[in-house]
Amino acid sequence: MARSSSGIVAGLIAAALAAVGFLGYQASASAPARPVAAPKQPAPASAAPSQSAAPEAPGKPGPVPADSGKGVRVVYSVSQKRVWLVGEDGVGTKTFTVMPSTVHPKAGSYSVDTRQGSVTGSDGAAVEHIVRFATTDGVVIGFSARKDGATPEPDATKKTGGIRMNKADGDTMWNFATIGTRVVVVA
Repeated sequence: MARSSSGIVAGLIAAALAAVGFLGYQASASAPARPVAAPKQPAPASAAPSQSAAPEAPGKPGPVPADSGKGVRVVYSVSQKRVWLVGEDGVGTKTFTVMPSTVHPKAGSYSVDTRQGSVTGSDGAAVEHIVRFATTDGVVIGFSARKDGATPEPDATKKTGGIRMNKADGDTMWNFATIGTRVVVVA
């Protein structure tokens, strides 16, 4: 009898370990913790950032658009094909260009509602670090990076919702934009 009960216990332990492993994988794929940033040194009062949308110099991205609100957020400008990741201090911590999809979200405030590690995109490309935040005309809109690193113009004959960025920027977006993070879309 001791032999059969030890087999049952071993089976239960194996099942419990498998369940814990699966739940750990799901948690890491759906909502990793935000990376801890080093404390910033305060800027001199005379060096306060401008909030206009005009670029500071040719080829250099402008500051975070003034009409994008306050607090931690992702700001996406459809017309500038640019994203800003904005920290608690209201200053853009990173900005980069993106390739918009063929279907655009309306200007406004959204929240990241789902994330996925990898999938085949609406354009048929293998993509990773998918951060979804809106639906427009039945098309789900979100940020992602193609696994091959390319950011080609989307096929204008298809309704696609993937806002594409290079792999490094896709990694940065994935770490910043967890479930519930605000996404502000401006013109």
